[in-house]
Amino acid sequence: MNDKLGTQLPQAAIFDLDGTLFQTETLLETVHRQVFETLREEGLYDKPLPSIDLLLGSLGMLLSDIWFKVMPDGSPEAHERANALLLQYEMEHLAAGRGQLYPGVVEALQQLRDRGIRLFIASNGLEEYVKGVPALRGIGDLFEGMYSAGEFSTASKVDLVRKLMDTFDIESGWMVGDRSSDVEAGKRNGLLVVGCDYAGFRRQGELDGSDAIIRSFPEILKLLP
Repeated sequence: MNDKLGTQLPQAAIFDLDGTLFQTETLLETVHRQVFETLREEGLYDKPLPSIDLLLGSLGMLLSDIWFKVMPDGSPEAHERANALLLQYEMEHLAAGRGQLYPGVVEALQQLRDRGIRLFIASNGLEEYVKGVPALRGIGDLFEGMYSAGEFSTASKVDLVRKLMDTFDIESGWMVGDRSSDVEAGKRNGLLVVGCDYAGFRRQGELDGSDAIIRSFPEILKLLP
């Protein structure tokens, strides 16, 4: 563990959403099938259903890059329609109560707030989803800001986190996430990186370079002084 973790209280903690706070597969396994069923019905994609593992393994990427990986043989129209369907079905299922936060997220975030740490979300997802998940799962009020690539059209997680830090005058803190894009965003913006190794769909070596690794969300509290 980095010497600065556990000895200094961070000014802020910036969290990824999928695979960090939100157990995405509890929502996505159904939504994934619905998206491709609708694309087939609309005549936009007639190939076999891509593996859900492809989609889960792509989380953290920009949506445009996700569809190139999940259906590389799909047309631009199919990709654009898939974006709209993904958001539609995700929000419908979230509103119906489906999709869960990881165990201990609510309590641990509250404790971080109680210690005076400013909390933020930075995600490469769409704006309505990135703001909707926290709101519908009762943690939205804990965050000072929720930034998404969908809202700001940033080209990378690095740029998104930089924009958030500049807007809220954040000089130091933690980047908390489960993907290599989170590690890169933290390091290139001068943040300490807490890698989350509990989602189950990351690639080998993806969290290399993290200053600390946690294997359940509440373990983040052990990193505090």
